[in-house]
Amino acid sequence: MNIKYLKTTLILVVASLLTIPVQGQDLLARQAPVDKKMKKVDSVALHRLIFQEMLENPAADLYEEWDTEMTHYHNANGILPDTATIDLRGFHMPTPSRVITSNFGARWGRQHKGLDIKVYIGDTIRAAFSGKVRIVKNEPRGYGKYVVIRHYNGLETYYAHMSKQLVSEDQEVRAGESIGLGGNTGRSTGSHLHFETRLCGVALNPALMFDFRNQDVTGDFYTYHRKRYASESARATRLRGANSDAHNSRFDTDEDDDELAIAAPEASFAPEVHFHKVKKGETLQSIARKRGMTIDALCKLNHIGKNIRLMPGQILKYN
Repeated sequence: MNIKYLKTTLILVVASLLTIPVQGQDLLARQAPVDKKMKKVDSVALHRLIFQEMLENPAADLYEEWDTEMTHYHNANGILPDTATIDLRGFHMPTPSRVITSNFGARWGRQHKGLDIKVYIGDTIRAAFSGKVRIVKNEPRGYGKYVVIRHYNGLETYYAHMSKQLVSEDQEVRAGESIGLGGNTGRSTGSHLHFETRLCGVALNPALMFDFRNQDVTGDFYTYHRKRYASESARATRLRGANSDAHNSRFDTDEDDDELAIAAPEASFAPEVHFHKVKKGETLQSIARKRGMTIDALCKLNHIGKNIRLMPGQILKYN
């Protein structure tokens, strides 16, 4: 009797020891999908947080503030860095018009800060790049009805003399989205679009970046150089401005053409700040290796986790 009891007890003990790992495995198996799901939720949340920061203040590392009152931004130093590279990819021409009626530069004893493009009242005007609308105002003795958009590539673009604005301040817009209609408001002698490109509040010749005659940009990137900007701007006007001698050509025949629009591997606005645009198939590891930094440093700089799912076109900081 005692022997049978001992055998029964032994069998029960062994069975219980065998069932504990199985139950533990079942528990882990049930928990695993939850862990994966939580990691996915965390990654999505982090991605949304970074994207929201970009939307709230485009080019935040270049501009010190977001102001919907002051038309022209003024940074603390009041000047541009010696060099700055602007990413022109993802553009959309603001108008299909190919006719330039007035160039950037000296005009009637004062500086004309943009290009005048022939449009008719009611013609659709579109955002040149994705970004956020900073200014929507009416200036009867100046710009008339105008819109200012700050873009993620660091530029601010101005669209003036419109008959109607179709956007509001703080609105997020995509490249090619309708923002207004052509007009003849403000200080204007005929219907046209006054188009400006500014960096840190400083007006740059749009002809350096936009080729209205060919409905294209001058390259994937434009690099501003303080010392040679004046000569580059003059050449750009000669090539792509009103009364240009190069109506059917986008390229100068001068031997130092490459100074006009220099391709660059990334867009940088100040010596200590750089950006990387994620390409399909890239990982944090490959980007960190390419940019000469650790994954930890890359994640810390961008406030992201190591398990984040990178999206093509996503912008990451690096230094």
